[in-house]
Amino acid sequence: MIINYLGGGSFKLQSGDTSMLINPENNRYKADVILRTLAPAAFSLGGADAPASQKLQRGEPESNEIFFPGEYEIKEIDIHGIAVPDESSEKFLKTVYAVTWEEITFAFLGHLSKPISADIIEKLGEPDVLILPVGGGHFLEAAPAAKLTRQLEPAFVIPTFYKTPAEFAKEMGQKAEPQEKLVFKKKDIIKGKTKLVVLEAKT
Repeated sequence: MIINYLGGGSFKLQSGDTSMLINPENNRYKADVILRTLAPAAFSLGGADAPASQKLQRGEPESNEIFFPGEYEIKEIDIHGIAVPDESSEKFLKTVYAVTWEEITFAFLGHLSKPISADIIEKLGEPDVLILPVGGGHFLEAAPAAKLTRQLEPAFVIPTFYKTPAEFAKEMGQKAEPQEKLVFKKKDIIKGKTKLVVLEAKT
């Protein structure tokens, strides 16, 4: 498994010929699966039978693009989208994802700005890899992000939406040494010990 950071809240995950994009900012990278943790509420209106004018107005997601809560399977990747009602509104909907891919579990927390409920934590399970925002402001502050990481106990935690990862690293009690990408296999996952991974944005 290879994870590259594309900047902002965007990531590309690759295993063999299969790839996944998280919150891509453009169509530069092609992928088999696209997950978005923030979507206009208008996307949830209508459906396949909606008038063409309505589809055009609200935008029509690609068939491999997931925006909302639900159970999905694409390319033998199991995806569980979980609603975040406390942070959603009439304009935007937030979703976090629990993903299982080649027996590796992931949690993508996207655009969270405050701690999540115990119910959502339970649904996320015990991910091997956790990607979460730590930048403060519109995103989680470093201390709550570190607390949530300790609750989920991933083998790898990857911060996103930050100006500098130093504060989060301090809360985690680890050093923030940026690396180009994260490459690992199932056998590299060690439960009970979380490793902070800071990725350099790929240009």
